[in-house]
Amino acid sequence: MSTLLVKHAQVLVTMDDDRREIAEGGMYIEDGFVRRVGATEDLAGSADEVLDLSGHLVLPGFINTHHHFYQTLTRAVPGAQNAGLFDWLRTLYPIWARMTAEHIEVSTKLALAELALSGCTTAFDHLYLFPNDSRLDDEIEAAHTIGLRLHASRGSMSLGESDGGLPPDSVVETHAAILADTQRLIETHHDPAPGSMTQVVVAPCSPFSVTTDIMKESAELARAMGATMHTHLAETKDEEEFCISTYGRRPVELMEDLDWMGDDVWFAQSVFINDAEIGRMATAQTGVAHCPSSNMRLASGIAPVRKYLSAGVPTGLGVDGSASNDGSHLLGEARMAMLLARLDAAPNQSGGDLMTARTAIEIATRGGANVLRRPDLGSLEEGKAADFIAIDLSRLEYAGALHDPVAAAMFAAPVNVDFNYVGGKPVVAHGQLVTTNMEPLIDQHNRLAAQLLD
Repeated sequence: MSTLLVKHAQVLVTMDDDRREIAEGGMYIEDGFVRRVGATEDLAGSADEVLDLSGHLVLPGFINTHHHFYQTLTRAVPGAQNAGLFDWLRTLYPIWARMTAEHIEVSTKLALAELALSGCTTAFDHLYLFPNDSRLDDEIEAAHTIGLRLHASRGSMSLGESDGGLPPDSVVETHAAILADTQRLIETHHDPAPGSMTQVVVAPCSPFSVTTDIMKESAELARAMGATMHTHLAETKDEEEFCISTYGRRPVELMEDLDWMGDDVWFAQSVFINDAEIGRMATAQTGVAHCPSSNMRLASGIAPVRKYLSAGVPTGLGVDGSASNDGSHLLGEARMAMLLARLDAAPNQSGGDLMTARTAIEIATRGGANVLRRPDLGSLEEGKAADFIAIDLSRLEYAGALHDPVAAAMFAAPVNVDFNYVGGKPVVAHGQLVTTNMEPLIDQHNRLAAQLLD
């Protein structure tokens, strides 16, 4: 049995049901799970490791509910810098079609390193194209070296340009190949147990890149094998118009008809959703991954996050692809979600309807755990996985903001975390990633990125 005692946090934010914030807080951790949490003076005892976090803010680890790791290779690509979603995709699809297993491996490591330094302890990745014999296994194996929890999606595209879809035919697959590989990956890698490090998600890409048949068959397979389901939905007006012109239905109505609503489903983006559809999503407990920076980067619009939260729609946070953000800073994304929601509420000048810092933190922690269906994550309390981050409050960015250290994490400029522990094990310590050597990883990543665009 391994044990860890965390003590003397200036403030420990539990995000438990009572939303306790404990001054001089600490935790006693056994074999990767929290056994006791409270004031340090009440946690006397010995442990294999003692972590003194005096002067630090401690938070539950942040959970990223939507990403595309491979896109770290194509940030700020000329021709895609000032394009909306569909033109952005048309520019990048031919570049992504050149990727190999090495590209998948290295981009996974780099994206997870960036996420870890920004406070992420669990990440979902939406990988939906597998060119040149690359596999989802390449991502899963690479993720093990970084040490974050991974929800890896077996995404898919089956509707190529010649059949009326958006992606080029070179990156689409047959139905049989998609379903067979999805089943193989779930059988090989999916671990539904509490504290699991790897889960597999069934994730056709979007209504404009897969057929309705593969959506239906993917849902049947996922539910038969106990896996969750994810897809992009209602990100832009272009997509809304595509669904109406192609299928005669709005995006949410199309998902309902395809049996893609339920508490085992969440959508990415979901910007163009009306009030009635929000109500139906809440009733079904279908979740949303909110990606504010990407929505602004691609000029897609502002997702109705305040309405989602008010209606009870499970809502988490996503950095989205690093070619539409163009970064993977999850703490910064939480701050952006708070600010964008405030902009959306601008007509209400009283301030009573503005998103608070603590709501933004909740979306990034409990909200993300709810979206991914991980009751073992999202808060620091007895029985939960010991996933936590810590930020040194003496740093320059927080000078003058210590009247409320918890709010400072959102209102002050985004920073990298000083500590990141997953299952009671360090991934970041004293501001440095401890699970891999960053310099050669960055060099290799830049070389591969240059090759893709050569």
